[in-house]
Amino acid sequence: MARAILVVMDSFGVGAAADATRYGDAGSNTLGHIAAACSRGEADVEGGRSGELYLPNLVRLGLGHAAELSCGQRPHGLDRTTEPEALWGYGIEISKGKDTPSGHWEIAGVPVPFDWGYFPKTIPTFPKDLVSEFIAQAGLPGILGNKHASGIPVIKEFGEEHIRTGKPICYTSADSVFQIAAHEEHFGLERLLEICQIARKLVDPLVIGRVIARPFTGEGQDSFERTGNRRDYAVPSPEPTLLTRAADVGRDVLAVGKISDIFAGVGVTRKLTAIGNEQIMDVTLQAMDEAADGSFIFSNFVDFDMLYGHPRDVPGYATALEAFDRRLPELEAKMESGDMMLITADHGCDPSWPGT
Repeated sequence: MARAILVVMDSFGVGAAADATRYGDAGSNTLGHIAAACSRGEADVEGGRSGELYLPNLVRLGLGHAAELSCGQRPHGLDRTTEPEALWGYGIEISKGKDTPSGHWEIAGVPVPFDWGYFPKTIPTFPKDLVSEFIAQAGLPGILGNKHASGIPVIKEFGEEHIRTGKPICYTSADSVFQIAAHEEHFGLERLLEICQIARKLVDPLVIGRVIARPFTGEGQDSFERTGNRRDYAVPSPEPTLLTRAADVGRDVLAVGKISDIFAGVGVTRKLTAIGNEQIMDVTLQAMDEAADGSFIFSNFVDFDMLYGHPRDVPGYATALEAFDRRLPELEAKMESGDMMLITADHGCDPSWPGT
């Protein structure tokens, strides 16, 4: 029985969908704008990548054709002469959200028919009752942040006060999310996970998609760094996903990276921990060595979104894409007769664009 390998390049969109205006993202194009920046020399890295975006393996599999069909033109630098060796296309999400759970659930056969809850862009952003109950149930001296923010800047802004006071940093974004950042040592990783589980229950009535634990280390603004011990507490999908259906008929479902968290562990028979794109690739290759006939391997390459999309790092995103592309033949070499691999994305996150 053949195996299925599903690879998600988190946030690697190929052109805005028709409803992009609803989210303030009209005109965004993750691949297109990164490729254009490379062509203009704006994504060169001293001692690193330079010139046109070079993705020969993804192009060989059909990326250029998919992007051209999606947005009407071939991204700069992507070869026009190569005929794809694989089936290719682009998807138009029908879910109402544009976030990680919505994208992954729809990939796994369960579109999101309802509207997620979102927090307003006011400061403070969280409802008073929610904050009060969270502080009381978690036994906290208070919270910091309480606004829309990006992860690394908000840690630099409040990290020292957090260490001094023991108050966790709570913030949100344009996604349906309640994020909690805390120091792994001064606050404690287990303590952070504990209060995230409390928050998860409290935001359920607000239809918030995820509560995310964002641990960090360091002793000051210049040394604060997020660690790989992030944990997502997601709402279970409203219907059985492809993962559950596969597990129910006896197939092994191997979840690599944050996949298990995204699906709240439902339908996962083996959770394979991996941090960063390189390690996620290594663990995916290991999973392909170990996976029995009929297995389903599901991997999420999170760095594209977390390290480069949201922080708006075009050179970093381009470098990561080229690094991923160089290792694609390793995945192909592990495929056995009859295996199917799908390489896709859950949403876009254009690092050059003013939207989200």
